[in-house]
Amino acid sequence: VMLLGIITAWTVAFGTKESTSALRAKAQKNGNPLEAFKALFQNDQLLWVALSYLLYAIANVATTGVLLFLFKFVLDNPAAYSATGVIALVAGLIMAPLYPILNKRIPRRYLYISGMISMIVAYVLLGLFSTNIVVVFIALVLFYVPGTLIQMTAILSLTDSIEYGQLKNGKRNEAVTLSVRPMLDKIGGALSNGITGFIAVAAGMTGSATAADMTPANIHTFEVCAFWTPLVLIVLSLLVFAFKVKINEKMHAEIVEQLEAKLAAGEVSDEEAKTVETVEAVNEKAKTLTE
Repeated sequence: VMLLGIITAWTVAFGTKESTSALRAKAQKNGNPLEAFKALFQNDQLLWVALSYLLYAIANVATTGVLLFLFKFVLDNPAAYSATGVIALVAGLIMAPLYPILNKRIPRRYLYISGMISMIVAYVLLGLFSTNIVVVFIALVLFYVPGTLIQMTAILSLTDSIEYGQLKNGKRNEAVTLSVRPMLDKIGGALSNGITGFIAVAAGMTGSATAADMTPANIHTFEVCAFWTPLVLIVLSLLVFAFKVKINEKMHAEIVEQLEAKLAAGEVSDEEAKTVETVEAVNEKAKTLTE
């Protein structure tokens, strides 16, 4: 694990090259926490994407954190829990390289929505048939496969909101914007232990309890907390993305064209000009980019 950690970190450090452009020349190099939160609330698309992803992240950790309880206390087959890790691993290995291929033919907006629908079906199956191990595994496939579609779409949408905010507010906040998704994942991870503990206590799945000790009320409480409540969060996440997130590939391309046109025309405010040497330098970069 240590060697893999070092190799993968060095692969990123030495194997990637930061791209430069006239647009990126205006990125703010420093700031403070107040400016960071200000930038967030000034970018409505960034906020809506972040809210949709946060709802997904909380629902995801609420369920994955208690799947062991499902196999141990409901299905009475804790040994079968190991298959959950296999499903998640295989789904990730297949869907990660497949995403760009799918995105060439399918707009990422529909990839996100289809992923959410798959998770909704998974939650319904888990909530209705939690005692049927065959249906549970089918549901887990539907639950894990769209994870990459949702996460990659959220990353790309958050990244595209950089130019959206630059056009809207005249400021390019790359560092703030790109730190949003890791922050949301950290929030979800921080909530995971608390949610898991709450569900364990509420459903009576603590201490020396076994599957034989579970009453219909215990199982119902578990299903409500582990499946039906997260389902509500997923539906809300889908609704937020479907009705509030407007930025897509076409819109982003149009925004970039407008920004490049503004730069080429020398429409740079005094505040923006502070981040580059001169307006002429920005224009020169824009001409080079155009060529």
